[in-house]
Amino acid sequence: MNPKSRIYIASAVMLAAGVFAGCTHDFEETNTDPNKMLVGDLQPYGMFENLFYTTAKNNTYYAYYWCNELVQFTACTPMTAQERHRYKISDNHFTSIWSNYATKAGNAVHMYKLAEKFNDDACKAVALTLKVYLLSNLTDIFGDIPYSQAYKGEEGIDHPVFDSQKSVYEQMFAELEQANELYAGKPTFEKPTMDLMYNGDMKLWRKFNNSIYLRLLCRVSGRSEMNVGAKMQEMLDNPSQYPLISSNAENATVKNTGIDPYYNQFRPIEIDKSKFTSNSYLITEQFLKMTLNTEENEQDPRLTTWATKRSGVDDWKGTISGCPAEDAGTAGKDASHLNYEVLVRDDAHAFLMDYSEVQFILAEAALKGLINGGEDAARTYCENAVTASCQKWAQYEEFSKVKAPINDETISKFLGGKLAGWDNNDNKEKLIAEQKFLSLFWVGMEAYHEIRRTGWPLLTIGDGTYYNNYQFPQRMAYCTSTTGTNPDNVAAALARMNGDNTMKTAVWWSIKAITGNFPVANPR
Repeated sequence: MNPKSRIYIASAVMLAAGVFAGCTHDFEETNTDPNKMLVGDLQPYGMFENLFYTTAKNNTYYAYYWCNELVQFTACTPMTAQERHRYKISDNHFTSIWSNYATKAGNAVHMYKLAEKFNDDACKAVALTLKVYLLSNLTDIFGDIPYSQAYKGEEGIDHPVFDSQKSVYEQMFAELEQANELYAGKPTFEKPTMDLMYNGDMKLWRKFNNSIYLRLLCRVSGRSEMNVGAKMQEMLDNPSQYPLISSNAENATVKNTGIDPYYNQFRPIEIDKSKFTSNSYLITEQFLKMTLNTEENEQDPRLTTWATKRSGVDDWKGTISGCPAEDAGTAGKDASHLNYEVLVRDDAHAFLMDYSEVQFILAEAALKGLINGGEDAARTYCENAVTASCQKWAQYEEFSKVKAPINDETISKFLGGKLAGWDNNDNKEKLIAEQKFLSLFWVGMEAYHEIRRTGWPLLTIGDGTYYNNYQFPQRMAYCTSTTGTNPDNVAAALARMNGDNTMKTAVWWSIKAITGNFPVANPR
């Protein structure tokens, strides 16, 4: 990317932040930026490169920094300065998360407008896919958000209404349908070398788009008024109209090269091993409980790729998520840690969505009768999903210092055991949900979204989580910039959400909002 392009993109980033009128402190300054005229000189591909790779990097960072800590994959117990696993989350955090997703989505909107100007259907379709991908995360993290009036600062809308989450989802579905139709026209992506995910192959982008559609249908499947089963079945009955990711070869994986600017979020030159492991994020008891069955000497074949034992320690050990600060020195002693050699590489891949997730969605839908096939189909989908997830991680085992091959034999044993075996688990819904949850390791915020939707796995809430009154965070709160500058629309959103502007208020599609309860292993 040349320096001139970087200047143009920086201007676009500032403009997008302003027109959303969210947690942005300098709206007036941004909208009078004297450099904004430069944005019009961009071609849509100039927007794509920065938008796509910052999104991919951010996805990895959020998996590590936010999702892992919230869902108890890891817990930064040795450091009292990092207390997300105790639910100590500040307004600065809310501001950062909101602004990040909103700004990137704004750039996707601008990319779409540029694509219209240049009559480029490929870029229009990709821009819509990325916009929905980003704003789906924003709404799933915060709840009601501006959508219909978002990014319309140039039209004089600087205090956008917050649409209900139901309305947001309906608008996202409509834009995914629009993108699908654009992809169906077989447009040409003119800069395929910019795309390290699909090399500009619009057939594969179409599959990614529709797989996101399926993900979001699943997300709201607890709301009967959305009638998602009919749409899911329509998609399955019309594979030429709604093609989906159908193998690991089609995973939405950004294949970083390790050559500037296509670096992994985490690089050895920037993050040494001690910072990534022993002094920070440790594997939890919860994570090991789900991946080890000591009674049967059974281990999830992916575990050794995801994590490693502490040097000199013969067994796996987990730290205690949510432990009080005074236990920081002991809770994580000798605990296992993330696999540095696998996850911290210049060319490590970034994961947006996998084939395994598609199969898990179909397994749940078949089991619940949302699509045809019943329990027999659910079993096939679930076993396909577990197999695909294992095979995905098998290709990264080579980087691990401790070799534990993931092959047909180990996968077959896993599917026949108690951890993932269909016949060995009476609660099939729980089995699907928990195996899907594990498969979402390192896939952005998805595991956080899923646990709030399904209630699985049952978490043990730590004694140090008094920052949120010992309750699992159901959302992030709107930051003070938004509540101060757009108070009426925020108040209307919170009234619809039946709660205060706290992390205890449930989002519309969650199990807590639907049933009134979020199940945990140790209710207080």
